[in-house]
Parts: sequence; C-alpha cells; structure tokens
Amino acid sequence: MTQITPFGTCMNTSTLRGQGLALVEMIDLVGETGYDGIEPWVRELDAYTAQGGSLTELRQRISDAGLTVPNLIGFFEWAVDDPVQREAGLAEAARAMALCIAVGCPRLATPPSGITETEVPLPVLAERYRAVLELGARMGVVPVVEFWGLSRTLSRLGDAVYVAMESGHRDACVLVDVFHMYKSGSPHDGLRLAGPQTVALVHVNDYPAVPVREQITDADRVYPGDGIAPLDQILRDLASIGYRGMLSLELFNASYWRQEARTVAETGLAKIRRAVERAGGAK
Repeated sequence: MTQITPFGTCMNTSTLRGQGLALVEMIDLVGETGYDGIEPWVRELDAYTAQGGSLTELRQRISDAGLTVPNLIGFFEWAVDDPVQREAGLAEAARAMALCIAVGCPRLATPPSGITETEVPLPVLAERYRAVLELGARMGVVPVVEFWGLSRTLSRLGDAVYVAMESGHRDACVLVDVFHMYKSGSPHDGLRLAGPQTVALVHVNDYPAVPVREQITDADRVYPGDGIAPLDQILRDLASIGYRGMLSLELFNASYWRQEARTVAETGLAKIRRAVERAGGAK
C-alpha cells in the first residue's frame, strides 16, 4: 500500500455495513483494496466475539492484511447529567478501551451519546471529558472527543475544540468530520486554527446541495468529490496545520450498500486519492 502524502487512508466499516459482511471479511477486503487502516465499531467486535472469535487472532488478521486500527467507534454516555448513568457510561468506556487494547487500537471515539436532545454547558462537558481522559490514561487509550452536527450539545468543531482545551488534559484531542461540520454550520476555515496535536482523526466524506443543510442526514453522505464540500481547502488546511493522520471514509449511503462491497471500497479509495490530487497533494 502506498500512503497518500501526507495522509493515510482508512475505511470506516459503516461504509460497507449494508452488504452484510462479517468483520473478518471486511478486514480482508479493505486490505486487498489498498487502504492503510480500518475503523471498526464496538458492536462489530462484540458480534465477532459472541460468535467465538478471538481478539488475539483478529489483531493478527488485521496486521496480516497490512492494516492498522487508528480508532474504534463506540457509544457510551460520559456526558449525561445523571451521575449513575454517567458512571455506567464510564464503565462502558472502559470495556470499549479494553477492546481497543486487544486489537492494537490507540484511540476511542467519544461522541455526545445521550445528550443529543439536551443542552449541557460546555465547561461542564470539559470536566466530564477529563474524566474519560483520565480513565484512558490509566488504560493506555486516548478518548477522542467527537462532535455531531445533529446534536443540540457538542455539535460544532469549535465546541469540540473548547471541550478538549478546557479539559486541561494533555491527551485531549478531537475527531473532525466533514459532514458534521456542514450540518452544524461550523465554518470550514476554522480548521486553520487547529494544530497537529488537536486533530486525531478525520472522517472524510462529502454532501450534496440537496437536501438543504437543515434537512440533510447521515444517509445523504456521498463519496469525497461527489458533492459541494470545499474539500480542496479542507485538505490543504489539514496539511498546513501539520495533520499527518488518516482520512477515514465514513458513509451511511444506502445506494452504496446495494452495490458490491469491493466496488464501494475501490471507488471510495479512488475518490479519496483524487480529492487529494485535486488539492495539489495537500502539501
């Protein structure tokens, strides 16, 4: 596999969810089609182990496929107001972090699960994120704060950067998603103010002009370059701030799920490469 300078390429398994592949089949396919990494979900690892799969063997299979796992997608209620619920969320975070360790993954996505319909002050979120960071420091996994454009709380890039910065923890970092920036109305130029320690991972995708921003959903995401996102500028800005991590393709498009999985994987990789080329190599 040849890394796209200066970024690596990754497949978030949501992109191939509709084809009904087993996790091991997705790993093999992603490796064969030329990606550098794979970004699975906790529930996929749970399904794999529930069927008797060994995480030790899975880690080896990932390595044999020439892949790394830059991040694991999990959902745990670390930010809710109810202290009992929040404690249960931290317990789930610890369980997910153990899965990270088992498959050689350094990071765990930390989205606003449980608070999408409520408003929690950002300073309070920063304190609660710090608790997840402290747990991660003990376990050896970095929780990456993720913003969701559909959420009433923690919906914008600036919200995530604030929460990370005000957590006061040196491991704090954020997950950037092109679609969620658009959905929340976050100015894309804000990326210029980030730094190489700020952005841990980028979910790359695109979005059409229709439906309009207020009505668009995750299901409307399209391949990079097939929509109206200012990807040239986004990729150049990421490179200019020193980001050297993965561009992870995260889509939920049912029209892609109806296609052959290899076609989607190959098309996605080609679209990422073309987007980087159009951005001048993002140098």
